[in-house]
Amino acid sequence: MLGWFRKRKKPKEEDKEAMMALERDIIMALRQVYDPEIPVNIYDLGLIYELKVDEEHNVYIRMTLTAPNCPMADYVVDTVKTAVEDVPGVVSAKIDLVFEPVWDKSRMSEEALIELGLD
Repeated sequence: MLGWFRKRKKPKEEDKEAMMALERDIIMALRQVYDPEIPVNIYDLGLIYELKVDEEHNVYIRMTLTAPNCPMADYVVDTVKTAVEDVPGVVSAKIDLVFEPVWDKSRMSEEALIELGLD
């Protein structure tokens, strides 16, 4: 009789650790994708605005580009999707390309700033 009503289980500690490890692996994959015009990976450039992984290991990424009129936009988005879906454990990836807020160099990591001599 109570089959339709189930208490939501709290995630086990090992589930949390596995999810954190998967997110780290996704970030490592994103760090292998480079902006075609800038010799820095898209993660350290600050092009990734949001990264979510659901319980079924579907990934959602909200990202931008350094310029809205980038002729390589489709290539970058396709490369990100492929890189993320190639991570073991990921079921699928949905990539939303947005241009608000507008990207600027304040989103770059310290490593990217140093690499480009902008520190």
